[in-house]
Amino acid sequence: MSTLQVNKNEGMVAWKSPSNIALVKYWGKYAKQYPRNASVSFTLQDAYTETSIKYVRKPDNVEGVSMSFLFEGEKKIKFEEKIRKFLSSIIEYFPFLNDLHLDIESKNSFPHSTGIASSASSMSALALCLCDIEREFLNRLNDEVDFFQKASVIARLGSGSASRSVFPYLAEWGELITVDGSSNEFAIPVAERAHPIFHTYRDSILIISAAEKSVSSRAGHALMEGNPYAEQRYLQANIHVKQLLDAMQEGDVDTWGKIIEKEALTLHALMMASEPPFILLHPNTLIAIEKIQHFRIEKNLPIYFTLDAGPNIHVLYPDNIKKEIISFIDKELVPLCENQRVIHDLVGKGPEKIS
Repeated sequence: MSTLQVNKNEGMVAWKSPSNIALVKYWGKYAKQYPRNASVSFTLQDAYTETSIKYVRKPDNVEGVSMSFLFEGEKKIKFEEKIRKFLSSIIEYFPFLNDLHLDIESKNSFPHSTGIASSASSMSALALCLCDIEREFLNRLNDEVDFFQKASVIARLGSGSASRSVFPYLAEWGELITVDGSSNEFAIPVAERAHPIFHTYRDSILIISAAEKSVSSRAGHALMEGNPYAEQRYLQANIHVKQLLDAMQEGDVDTWGKIIEKEALTLHALMMASEPPFILLHPNTLIAIEKIQHFRIEKNLPIYFTLDAGPNIHVLYPDNIKKEIISFIDKELVPLCENQRVIHDLVGKGPEKIS
């Protein structure tokens, strides 16, 4: 039993935290979830995880992490063991984990395998709940900057990209001399550095395939260690972060779009150059990309795409051309999607505490 004094014997906290889509990709990591290169992402709005934690002081004779976990109302042993292992690894950050039993419940607003990073939303929501227990019931982390910075650190330890989900609109993660305040330990908000048009962006996610990926992102990151193009890639990504943030500050949507498309294709090129090589793109992914690029040229509209580590496409465009873009998506791209499925999302205001 720790000597930490908890102000209450029981209580409950709950947070809703969104996923994000990387514009400059983080691919390759080392040590405790540190990135090999810096990254930038849009925070989404409608793709989120809601997590609640009920806690009660546990008996003195119960050692280690004590918890239960329900995902969308059902017991998921695999998820529970993953979270138990994670909580055991962060006791140094939250000594109260030795004192409390936690009943954790979580649910997503989006289904699995839809090109939306569920680890980013779920681990950031969990991190925010843990920080809230420290703030509300231990009277710490009362400064908002400190609160969200620690939440970003904890989220990073669970899933690197989750570090970016705790901030609204736009976040950067990874230490760069060209970005003030940047760090490998936590992400930082950079929305104020962007032209207001980027706060209006929409993300229509084309579900080319809802099947489980043949290679997990974790395995893909690990394969960067032997990739012959890795070092050059890390340099390229850090240059792209500066170029991207400069373009966003100036409201230069075309330069921005060229960078994000190059980033998406570079990510998949790295996968193809791994040992062993692997391909996550599907034929309909390539057809959709060609249609998006052709439509952009034909209509002279700023519609661009990005890809995560999978076949599904994120179509990005400002709200002021939403009508034309959605009409194009419905006519040309929906037939390429599995079960004609598209998820329409937008850039959002970040996590929310749930009463």
